[in-house]
This record gives sequence, C-alpha cells and structure tokens, in this order.
Amino acid sequence: MNLALTVLEIVAPVFLLAAIGFGWVKAGFEYRVEFVTRLAMTLSVPCLIFVALMKAQIDPSALTALSLASVVAYGVLTLVVAAALALIGYNQRTYQAPLIFGNTGNLGLPLALFAFGETGLSYAVVVFAVMAIWSFTYGIWIVSGGGSLTKALKEPLVWGTVLGGIFLWQGWQTPPFLTNTLELIGQMAIPLMLITLGVAVARLSPGNLVAAIGMSVVKLVLCVAIAWGVGRMFALDDVAFAVLVLQIATPVAVTSYLLAEKYGADAQSVAGLVVVSTLLSVLAIPVILAVLL
Repeated sequence: MNLALTVLEIVAPVFLLAAIGFGWVKAGFEYRVEFVTRLAMTLSVPCLIFVALMKAQIDPSALTALSLASVVAYGVLTLVVAAALALIGYNQRTYQAPLIFGNTGNLGLPLALFAFGETGLSYAVVVFAVMAIWSFTYGIWIVSGGGSLTKALKEPLVWGTVLGGIFLWQGWQTPPFLTNTLELIGQMAIPLMLITLGVAVARLSPGNLVAAIGMSVVKLVLCVAIAWGVGRMFALDDVAFAVLVLQIATPVAVTSYLLAEKYGADAQSVAGLVVVSTLLSVLAIPVILAVLL
C-alpha cells in the first residue's frame, strides 16, 4: 500500500498539470506549442539535466558497472524495438523513440529516491545520463527522419548531458550564484512539458488511445525483461539491479512528445502513449518494486 501511494504521489502531478493544458485548450485559449517546445528543449531541460548530474553522488566502481549495464540494456532494447516495428510495419519515426526511452527523470529519479534512498538516487542518475545521451543523439536522429548526426550533436540537451557527466566525473561544481540560476531555469522544464502534453491530449482521437494501450503493455514487458536479463548478466548489486529495472521500465517520457512535435512526427500518437503508459505505471511499478525489494 505504501509503495502504491508513493507512486500515486509522484504520478498525480503529471495528470494535474496535463489537465491544466487540457482545460486551457477546451476553454478556447491560445497555446503556441512551437514556442513552448523550443523554450523547453533548448533552455530549461538542458539546465535540468546538467544540474541533476552535477549534484549526483556516485561511487566510481558502481558508476562503471551500472553505466555499462545501462548501455547494453538500451542497445538491446533499441534493436528489439526497431526490428519489431519493421516487422509489423509501424512508423519508426513516431514509435521507436517512445518505446525505447522512459521517463527516467521526473518519475524515475524521485521514485528511486523514495524506494532506495540516496544510494538509489545516485544509481538512478547514472541510468538517466545514459538514456539522455542516447535519446538526444540517436533518438533525435530517428525522430527527425535520419540525415546527419550533426543535427543531433547541435542539440543543447546533448551538451547539457555531456557537461553534467564531466562535472560529475571530475567532482566540479559551478559557483553558487550560477547553480541557483540554472536550477531556477531547470524548474520550468517539467511544468512546461506536462502542460504542453495536456494540450496534445485535448486533441487526441480515440484511435490513438486504443493503439496506445497495446503498445504501452508491450513496452513495459520488453523493458522489464531486457533490464532484468542485463542486470543479472552484469551481476549488479541488489540496489543497482533494482534501479536499472525500475528506470528502464518507466513510462514514455513527455520529452518524446516534445521531440515528435518539434520534428514533425505523429505527436498526437506519442501523447497517447505518454498518457496511457503513465497510467499503466500506477499499477505496474508497485508490483515491480514489490518483487525487487
């Protein structure tokens, strides 16, 4: 019961903020998605990632083992998802990134902290960093329809992750006045993303939601199975293993919707995946945690 309440407390703000965006559109008010998306993706989210990585406390040996496990897990998941989508004829630009990358930031990090304490949070940041780098290089390359990888390398999100990793590795800290500024900018990210999600949900058709149910279940099963197998293969300690499974099993991130919106993929279908998979996580994550604890 306590785990279910913890998950509910973390997930509830997602729906409440999305409801604001939903109500805003239904009330007939203007909402410029392009402007908000650009603001979030080029400014607030990179700051959020950088500060989260810079402040993490991680043991170097644990960092290496979990980093390698995370890279392998996401690599296997990428190959499986790409092959499955090709087999059933679904659009790779729209569905590949959402099915690979989870909400390891604003859902995974707090959940790891509540379930496993400061050690769990530190481990969760490692998985988050690997996911962010892969998401905002390969993920952007896929969503944008291919082309040169230099397009992805120009993304502020990538450099926020790289710089955050360097600061984490070296133990560096920015001056307090700069850290406070970056934190304030980063705090805009989650509300902006979730309200924008609500705007998209207001325009969803029933077909999007029906398809999203099946795909969300498949994503959850694949992610848990692959993370579980990779974690055992690397013989991670109990907490690191649990965090790896938990992080990779998180629902579709709001960022996937913003990327789809920015690069012209089917953003409404992605929004449906975000909503349905997040709702599914309210039931699934307590079960996963009960097995892992």
